[in-house]
Amino acid sequence: MATSKGKNETVTLIDNISGKRVDLPVLNGTIGPKVIDIRRLYAETGFFTYDPGYTATGSTESRITYIDGDKGVLLHRGYAIEDLAEKSDFMEVCYLLLKGELPTKEQKTRFEHDISRHTMVHEQLNFFFRGFRRDAHPMAIMCGVVGALSAFYHDSTDITDPRQRMIASYRLVAKMPTIAAMAYKYSIGQPFMYPRNDLKFAENFLYMMFGVPCEEYKVNPVLAKAMDRIFILHADHEQNASTSTVRMAGSTGANPFACIAAGIASLWGPAHGGANEAVLKMLGEIGDKKHIKAYLARVKDKKDGTMLMGFGHRVYKNYDPRAKVMQKTCYEVLDALKIKNEPLLDLAMELEQIALNDNYFVDRKLYPNVDFYSGIILKAMGFPTSMFTVLFAVARTVGWISQWSELIDDKEQKIGRPRQLYTGAEPRKFVPISKRT
Repeated sequence: MATSKGKNETVTLIDNISGKRVDLPVLNGTIGPKVIDIRRLYAETGFFTYDPGYTATGSTESRITYIDGDKGVLLHRGYAIEDLAEKSDFMEVCYLLLKGELPTKEQKTRFEHDISRHTMVHEQLNFFFRGFRRDAHPMAIMCGVVGALSAFYHDSTDITDPRQRMIASYRLVAKMPTIAAMAYKYSIGQPFMYPRNDLKFAENFLYMMFGVPCEEYKVNPVLAKAMDRIFILHADHEQNASTSTVRMAGSTGANPFACIAAGIASLWGPAHGGANEAVLKMLGEIGDKKHIKAYLARVKDKKDGTMLMGFGHRVYKNYDPRAKVMQKTCYEVLDALKIKNEPLLDLAMELEQIALNDNYFVDRKLYPNVDFYSGIILKAMGFPTSMFTVLFAVARTVGWISQWSELIDDKEQKIGRPRQLYTGAEPRKFVPISKRT
């Protein structure tokens, strides 16, 4: 098939065998590349597209997040992620993602109040946790507990009711930190800590994670700010694997709790949410600065199979804008905790400098991503590596639920049903088992 661009913003496809032509509209977003609307392609030509991983396919129209991977740009509702991370806080970003605009002072106060009134979970969930083994992975617990919320909150599962959708959205944003902290406490045998409405979102999470009933827990403001910033940097990232999973589940009419549980399951995959843990494992394997060049030599050897974790990104072909903020946060946390000469950070910095000055990685546009520093920060703050992806889920919940809400309101959306290129057997007759040889 040949292609040509017409004057009326269409693309003409020509079947070189039959000579049949079809004009497909070209859609223009606010910013970003133009998009060919192929919805009529199969009906008019008998052809459909083949795009493993959907890397060249737009599955939806969205007003929430925009990424320009070549320029290293990430916008939420038009606001640069760097500005939001430096000048805003997570609750403000949550409001922005959910409602489309930054809140006024009064709107933010009301929003924070409403979220704080949903932070507790149903008391029966305390007993639900006992069904898990103590050594269960926190992400396995998160999948189960979040999915089970629909069994406890029947008054917010009707997706046709805008008010119920809003209540479900607030509940998920508010309860996710509580469930995450409960998963951690359960794994180490400590009592659950009930949320406190007098604390900010990130402060409350740290309190539930590291506080104990027998003594007062004082939240370090630097660590709370770092936690808040980490939440902002992971709040949404366009149509990634877990977000697409949430949207796919949502397209069936599934309730919001089930959809978010599906997103958590997708995020659990090591190729998606486990990269910061992989960075720590890589740094541990390198061990010392003097081994960096030898390790990078292994990375360059395609037969070796060694990966450079924390560098490069499926979308970004430039420096991940979130990584710069994360690097600054890393120094602030280590300084607040009086951690000097941190071997992992020194090793990470040396590795970054060597890789950024190596033509092999520069030519392939393998720059540090957000995961490169986040693992070091979380380790310094006392989080076990098993909780790293859980924190990602806590932050990403507001993005998932914003995308889900947008899907429900989108009149153009249909149930997700990708096509396939079938390469199996041709039609054949069934042979009774007695006659098979």
